[in-house]
Amino acid sequence: MTQRLRAVFFDVGNTLLYPHPSVAHVCREILAEAGHIHDLAVIDRFMPLVDAYYEDRYRADDTFWTDEEETSSVWVGMYSVLCRELGIHEDAATLARRVYDEFGKAERWRAYPDVRSAFERLRDRGLRLGVISNWDRRLAGLLEALGLGELLDTVVSSADIGLRKPDPRIFEAACRAIGVAPDESAHVGDHHYADVLGARSVGMHAVLIDRHGGEAPPVGAAPIETLDELEVVLGI
Repeated sequence: MTQRLRAVFFDVGNTLLYPHPSVAHVCREILAEAGHIHDLAVIDRFMPLVDAYYEDRYRADDTFWTDEEETSSVWVGMYSVLCRELGIHEDAATLARRVYDEFGKAERWRAYPDVRSAFERLRDRGLRLGVISNWDRRLAGLLEALGLGELLDTVVSSADIGLRKPDPRIFEAACRAIGVAPDESAHVGDHHYADVLGARSVGMHAVLIDRHGGEAPPVGAAPIETLDELEVVLGI
């Protein structure tokens, strides 16, 4: 980096946090509480359909991330798909909402093991830290409950400010919140469209992270696998 780095921002899902113990496990628990008992393997079999529902909705119009009600409706729609595939129709939306509500609890999330140590190393270098995420308004509370809030200077969620990645304005707002310029900042995330292209559009240094060995990234966007590699790619 030619400009002195003053701040590093992070995406959340698949970058800092993952569902605990898994989305399928949580769905199984909620359904079982309502008397619908299903093997985890059966639920796992239908999860690709749930993911496909999200991806189709995201590709069609990703602005749902800017509105709390629209955001929750998409997630309820996803889990309703699962319920219907399991033969649950009458209570599908109600149970789907319970799953969505459950993911508002900190105990349903875990930070990847490299997150806190990376935050501490960066702060020891004098860098400011923040989050920029397409997420609902529960995000700041989740991060606080997971013990990460104390290490962050700002948490910017799309539903809070009515802007979503890759809109340049959400990145600019996060930089303003902690008093840094975009070209003095870096952003780390797992999504090329939302994180890399969005950050680069305002002059931020963008770092792609791939924790799960996904598809090959676009040319010029070789990902890191853990935050332990971050200092090397940032040149600090």
